[in-house]
Amino acid sequence: MNTYRIVVGVDGSDGGDRALRWAAQEAAKRGGTVQAVIAWTWDGIEGAVVAKTHPGEEQARAEQALSRSVIAATTAFPTVITAGEAIEGAPAKVLTGAAAGADLLVLGSHGHGRLFHVVLGSVAEECIRVATCPVVVVPVARPAVEPTDAGVVPVS
Repeated sequence: MNTYRIVVGVDGSDGGDRALRWAAQEAAKRGGTVQAVIAWTWDGIEGAVVAKTHPGEEQARAEQALSRSVIAATTAFPTVITAGEAIEGAPAKVLTGAAAGADLLVLGSHGHGRLFHVVLGSVAEECIRVATCPVVVVPVARPAVEPTDAGVVPVS
């Protein structure tokens, strides 16, 4: 039996949690499963004075963030089969690799401005370019905008 499989990038942020909730809701509608994936890296030099942690600690932090996110999503959608996996590597490479053969890759947006995107790049953009399945980017929640005195609503 072929099951609709959704891979979702989780990073412990509100955006990642929103993406996971959206993916769980979509899987519930389609009778599918969710694979939550968090990428982790360790960029210190093991044994060096400058290193604050070691690879095992970074992996444990990633697994804890993943666990918190998965527990929250499974509480909201208990009938959806949800698995979690912490994988070492660059986020876009990890996510597109995990999504190979998936029906959908879901990512959360962090809502960074244009300068952030130009300087640091975007995991979502790279995933969109490289993924072999459709990619959904769930936008950040925006607070309600109050009209100004002149009745004009500012556009962000």
